[in-house]
Amino acid sequence: METNSPPQIRTAISANYAELSDTLRVAADYIAENKIEIATRSLRSVASASGVSPASYTRLARAIGYADYEALREQARLELSQRGQDSFQDKARRLQSDADQPLLPRQVSACINNINALVADIDPATLDAVVERLAVSRKIVLIGALASAGFTDYFAYLAKWFDDRWVVAGRNGATLGSTLAGLNSEDTVLIISKHPYAHRSVRAAKVAAGSGAKVIVLTDSHAFPGLQYADFHFIQRTESPHFFSSYAATLVLIETITGMLVARAGSEAEARIQEVDKHNRLLDEFENV
Repeated sequence: METNSPPQIRTAISANYAELSDTLRVAADYIAENKIEIATRSLRSVASASGVSPASYTRLARAIGYADYEALREQARLELSQRGQDSFQDKARRLQSDADQPLLPRQVSACINNINALVADIDPATLDAVVERLAVSRKIVLIGALASAGFTDYFAYLAKWFDDRWVVAGRNGATLGSTLAGLNSEDTVLIISKHPYAHRSVRAAKVAAGSGAKVIVLTDSHAFPGLQYADFHFIQRTESPHFFSSYAATLVLIETITGMLVARAGSEAEARIQEVDKHNRLLDEFENV
């Protein structure tokens, strides 16, 4: 690890989470959600509060790429000084206080950074495996709640142009339970969830995994509680001067996955896209210009 360019703590944890022992995962969860305590309290105090031994925190620091626990602690201090621990209200208040500063260039810069980070944060082999799984699934169920709901709709809109196996759970009069009923090992459930995490998304991940379906999660942190049920997951960065998290990187990932599926499907996808377009025009779905 470059000493002058340490990784963000959550990024470091996410990259190594699958290889951590159960004890180190408990320590990692505590660090991710209690950055102020890590930065300001002694290792002994942190260990006592979390119920994990000081030695485990030292092992964790090394396992996720830091020289020692003190290096991890310094990174926590750095991140707090740069971004703070703002609530939505705090961020909204800051937007108001910075009203004289143009928001557009700051928002664009943050989104570009989040999108560029996808290249480093996403393992190409995992992305290929996810596309392969989606390509062979009997049915793909998309689940998103709160702010994520609209992005599952967009995912389904793109996918249904070339593939009729996709369904958004809990829409058009169907309950979430009725959509998840009957899933088996041939099916895939794809969940989008960003902080603050919706309970229904976590419960849906558990139910889907219990049915034998493969679970894919798109989220902003390894701390998403439903991640324990995921067979595949992608972490997207969501930094923004806005009061709410940015979904820009998630949109790029959604479009990448659907694009890869179209490329893989070949002439069959092309034929369905042509048929969907024909029917849309027959039904006057598009404005003629």
